[in-house]
Amino acid sequence: MDGFDYRNGQLWCESAPAEKLAEHFGTPLYVYSQHTFQEHYQTLRAAFADLDPLICFSVKSCQNIHILNLLRELGSGFDVVSGGEVFRALHAGADPQKIVYAGVGKTDREVHEALTANIGLFNVESESECAQLDRLAQERGTVINAALRINPNVDPKTHKYTATGRRGTKFGVDLPDVPGVLRRWGGGTGLRIRGLHLHLGSPVHELAAYATGIERTLELIDAAKREGIELDTLDIGGGYGAHYQGSEAPAPQAYADVIVPLLHNRGLRVILEPGRAIAANAGVLLTRVLHLKQSGGRTFVIVDASMNELLRPALYGAYHCVWPVQAGRHVPVGRGPEQPYDDLVVCDVVGPVCESSDFLARDRQLPPVQRGDLLAVFTSGAYGIVMASQYNSRPRSAELLVNAAEPRLIRRRETYADLIRYEEETGNGMG
Repeated sequence: MDGFDYRNGQLWCESAPAEKLAEHFGTPLYVYSQHTFQEHYQTLRAAFADLDPLICFSVKSCQNIHILNLLRELGSGFDVVSGGEVFRALHAGADPQKIVYAGVGKTDREVHEALTANIGLFNVESESECAQLDRLAQERGTVINAALRINPNVDPKTHKYTATGRRGTKFGVDLPDVPGVLRRWGGGTGLRIRGLHLHLGSPVHELAAYATGIERTLELIDAAKREGIELDTLDIGGGYGAHYQGSEAPAPQAYADVIVPLLHNRGLRVILEPGRAIAANAGVLLTRVLHLKQSGGRTFVIVDASMNELLRPALYGAYHCVWPVQAGRHVPVGRGPEQPYDDLVVCDVVGPVCESSDFLARDRQLPPVQRGDLLAVFTSGAYGIVMASQYNSRPRSAELLVNAAEPRLIRRRETYADLIRYEEETGNGMG
């Protein structure tokens, strides 16, 4: 599943003991397993090999340029959603033709920057954006290749905040409106829609949702062809799951078994946009216990990590396994909430931020812990540090990439000086 395991009651990242990493680099600390990134990417690529897809790693899930460079070396392209992510991908050495640019609100500046970089494909999300891209392309005397993002109106059965393939979201074009948009822009002068794009949400464990979404998209492609509009690209997005509690996510091969037969021999260039499935289990967040507190019949374990470092529990009520690094006889069996020990304590693991929503785990059974103990928050490699903030003027944490026994600092810990750096670099108004 990943490169993190307990040996003689102690957590290791590949061949490096987590406790030693925390002692040397401090906490809170994001620790990534290089081997896990590589293995997850290669497993996904092998599962979909019959389609020879362009795999574009989702930069929004884990954006560190050292990790992007690692994936680029494996052949990955990149799914980006902002000018900043275009910049990151290029800085990591990405082939611009392997960059696919989505997002509902691209500014003119961002579009110009992407065109200057000669990226491979834009995913357009509305007819208004079609008009924007067509105008900018004609101003530059160029042609923009794009895929039209559609809403296949499929319920992916995931959190409402991360369900993006249904009607009534800000993403994509509703099915009834797609034919008209294709007629207007399928062979445009500046904008040329040459494919369709769908993204159902994340994480999606319902394999049937992919089948339904792709079938509806193929029907649109066939209908467009009958009208003389040739679409040669299908971006089926991402949303593939990861194991948070054990083995709940389908394996890459299970997704492929549903998707590949639908697209085999269709003659389409296929694009995948995985993020979580590659990155989530490649990272943990290490954090120290600061205090223990009893209040109102509840036990609080106060740690030095917070919603600043990992927002998902506060934002989505997301589950992350939290467990001591030095587990002794309490080695966890899987990553689920139920563990086979009779001396566990029900507690809330919370951070120091001044918000009641600042928690990493609630009503969680843990072995007895004390001040100074080190805890690991598992499955934190995706949508972890990318959502970090400096709220309460708390410097953002460091990131560490471990290859076998060799740790490499890939993002230094911020300092207090970093907190005010851009406030000191001010001007004198409009004059």
